[in-house]
Amino acid sequence: MNVDKRLISKALELKPQDRFYLIELLVRSLDKPDPEIDEIWLKEAEARLKAHREGKTKGIPAEEVVGESV
Repeated sequence: MNVDKRLISKALELKPQDRFYLIELLVRSLDKPDPEIDEIWLKEAEARLKAHREGKTKGIPAEEVVGESV
């Protein structure tokens, strides 16, 4: 990894809220939406909803999924 140690040192000198903001910006820069993947997931979600509405699948109560009463 070729990160400038001065940059890291400066970042660590920031106030906690400023460090949090910096982290948030960095994470967001890595998590860019991909329209192609979004379209694939949309089609999958629509297919699953259709199958459920047609009675081809059976729902599972939330209590069974999370193991507690919701």
